Amino acid sequence: MMLVRNFCKNSVIQIRRYSVDALKKKSPKILITGGLGQLGVECAKYLRGKYGRDNVILSDIIKPTSEIVNDGPYLFVDILDFKGLQKIVVDHRVDWLIHFSALLSAIGEQNVPLAVRVNIEGMHNVIELAKQYKLRIFVPSTIGAFGPDSPRNPTPNITVQRPRTIYGVSKVHAELLGEYYFYKFGLDFRCLRFPGVISSDPPGGGTTDYAIAIFHDILRKGQYECYLKPDTRLPMMHVKDALRALSEFLEVPNSKLVRRVYNVTSMSFTPEELVAAMSRHVSDLKITYRPDSRQDIADSWPQVFDDSEARRDWNWKPEVDLENLVKLMMKEVKEKIVLNGLD
Repeated sequence: MMLVRNFCKNSVIQIRRYSVDALKKKSPKILITGGLGQLGVECAKYLRGKYGRDNVILSDIIKPTSEIVNDGPYLFVDILDFKGLQKIVVDHRVDWLIHFSALLSAIGEQNVPLAVRVNIEGMHNVIELAKQYKLRIFVPSTIGAFGPDSPRNPTPNITVQRPRTIYGVSKVHAELLGEYYFYKFGLDFRCLRFPGVISSDPPGGGTTDYAIAIFHDILRKGQYECYLKPDTRLPMMHVKDALRALSEFLEVPNSKLVRRVYNVTSMSFTPEELVAAMSRHVSDLKITYRPDSRQDIADSWPQVFDDSEARRDWNWKPEVDLENLVKLMMKEVKEKIVLNGLD
C-alpha cells in the first residue's frame, strides 16, 4: 500500500513538473501589423517556422494574395481603429505585438498628414493596447531617427537625435514613448534601430531602397539610374540578419536588457562599392547617377552604425557581409522575377 501511495505521489509531482515545463515552453501568439510592407511577410514566415503556423497572425488593410492567405492566418487590421485592435487581441489571445505599420522616409515626405496619422496616431493606439493587455511590443526604429546634428561615423546608441523627416520624427517619438511606458507602467517595450534592410521584395519607398532597386533593374534591364551620389555611405543589412536580430531580441530576458532601444547593423557601403561587388557576378553593368531629394535625406543619416551595446548586452552578431549579400540578392531577385513573370 505504501509503495502504491509513493508511486502515486511521485507521479503527481512528475505530472506537475511536466505541466509547468509545458507552460513555460508555450509558444507566444503574435500579431504583426503592417504585415504586407517591407518586412512583414518574411517576418511571418520566419516566426511561423519557429513558433508554429497558427501562432503568427499577419495583418494589414491591403487585400492579400492567395499565397499569403495559404501561408497562415491573415486579418484585416486598421491600426487607427482602437476598438478593432482590442477585439483582435482578445479574440486571438495575442501575447506579442510586432508593429510594422509606417510610411517610410521618401513616401512620408510626400504626404506628411498621412504619415502623422499612421506613424504617430497608430503608434499611440498599439502602445496603449499593449499596456492594457500586458503585451510584449516590438516597434522597429531606423537610422532615420538621427539627423545632421548626430555624429555620423560612427553613430552611437545614445546621442543627439534631431531628424529632418517626418518618418524620423515619428520614430524618435515612438522610441521615447515606448521608454516612457516601460518606466511608468512596466510595459515590455522593445525597439531596434535598423539600417537599410535589403530583401528581394520590390522597393517600398525608403531612401536606402536603391540597394534593392539596383538588383531588380540590373537583372531585368541591364542598367540602373541611382538617385544617390556614388560615394554616399549608409549602414545596411540583409533581411535574414534583420529577422534574426528581431527574433533573438524578442526572446532576451528583461533582466539582460540595459536599454529598450538598440542599434543593430551588419555593414556599411556606398553605391559604387555595391556596384563593384555586383560586377563580379554580372558583366557590363550600366550605372548612372542622378541625385534627387533623397540625397539630402541620406546626407543627414549615419554612415556607420555603432551596435556595440547590442553585441554586449544580448550577443547580437551579424552573419551576412557584402559579398554574401550580393550572392543572396542575385539568387533571390532572379527567382522573384521568374515567379512574377517579369523576365
